Amino acid sequence: MNETKNELMQNLTPTQIVKELDKYIIGQGDAKRAVAIALRNRWRRRQVDETLREEIMPNNIILIGPTGVGKTEIARRLAKLSGAPFVKVEASKYTEVGYVGRDVESMIRDLAEISVSMVRLEKTAEVQEKAERMAEDRILDQLIPPVRKPVGLAPEENGESDELQNEKTREWMREKIKSGEMDDRLIEFDTTAPAFGMQVLGPMGMDDMTMNLQEMMSSMIPKKKKKRKTPIREAKKLIAQEEAEKLIDMDAVQREAVKRVEESGIVFIDEIDKIAGAKSQQGGPDVSREGVQRDLLPIVEGSAVNTKYGPVRTDHILFIASGAFHVSKPSDLIPELQGRFPIRVELKSLTEDDFVKILTIPQNALLKQYAALLQSEQVVISFKEDAIIEIAKTAAAVNEQVENIGARRLHTILTTLLEDILFDVPDKMPEAEIKITGGMVNQKLDKIVKNRDLSKYIL
Repeated sequence: MNETKNELMQNLTPTQIVKELDKYIIGQGDAKRAVAIALRNRWRRRQVDETLREEIMPNNIILIGPTGVGKTEIARRLAKLSGAPFVKVEASKYTEVGYVGRDVESMIRDLAEISVSMVRLEKTAEVQEKAERMAEDRILDQLIPPVRKPVGLAPEENGESDELQNEKTREWMREKIKSGEMDDRLIEFDTTAPAFGMQVLGPMGMDDMTMNLQEMMSSMIPKKKKKRKTPIREAKKLIAQEEAEKLIDMDAVQREAVKRVEESGIVFIDEIDKIAGAKSQQGGPDVSREGVQRDLLPIVEGSAVNTKYGPVRTDHILFIASGAFHVSKPSDLIPELQGRFPIRVELKSLTEDDFVKILTIPQNALLKQYAALLQSEQVVISFKEDAIIEIAKTAAAVNEQVENIGARRLHTILTTLLEDILFDVPDKMPEAEIKITGGMVNQKLDKIVKNRDLSKYIL
């Protein structure tokens, strides 16, 4: 079922991809078209004869535009559509080889980790039913241990054997467990605990070498069994999870994950403009921007990166870079790196009309989010058309006067506008019906907007 869904996603035409992106991102048609073509080209490449397939490289993209106009959202939604492993990194967080910090190869290791998690979840879903059945068996073994007839004993002449009676009782109890009647009953069971209570953090949690050492030590030392006492409701989940892990072939998971990274992985490199430009002019040893670019080049060109799941080829990973390029410009990147990002798309600044659409049209529009949050308190909130126009006008004006942070400005404005309501609702407005009008928006925000110094801090 999962595979069919993924195949349907990957077979989307560029028009369908743009239509899907339109559900969440307003405007930016050029950028949507560019990424839609890039995604479709992946499907096209898989249809090509194997001898030529390896020669077809992805057309990497640079998205140019101010913050908050949808660059990251386009890449994130694209990855969701394709069901591809996706990682977002910030170029400014990396240092060139020889300096303390994250080396650029770690972005591929992070992508491999994400891919393994994705495949593991899929495989877990496939064995979930069997794991739940095994979990029920383990719980039943605690409640009603199975009867085993001694070898060589003659069958009973009258009535049912103990073994058959026991089986019937177990099935009766199984139905009670399934129906939830036994959920609150406490049960004691054995669970596997990692040696030394180690917990492996995510790829950004610690240095890669420390992680590998920790995992190596954890695998060498046998895992301990520890007793837990929980309600059956909780025990079902914990034991099913443990049984699912036993049913999954982790070697197959890792092979599939590496294959997915190599064939359909997407790396989104944000703030690439921060590493554009000449070497730092400061005296003494310093991390140079050009040095980071030169370390990045072989990964984008195509090389093998060692991960704990084996070497990962980066030749066919799609790289999408983005940056505001206020100070520098794409031509300030080293020529070799420029050549590896042949498609450049400029994203437009958002207008007042765009803000109105952002507030109302997308499936995850901010006004819909606030309405859903307040609905949890049985409060109905609605925004009049003039209120939406005023919010959009305010966002456009503040972006122009203070600093252009794009659609993120709407978050700060709505937080300020609805602050009192969100605070008072539980105590003073139970089950109320609130209508936000243009006058209310003006009254709440007018003074802040006019006071430029104040708007810097509040809006």
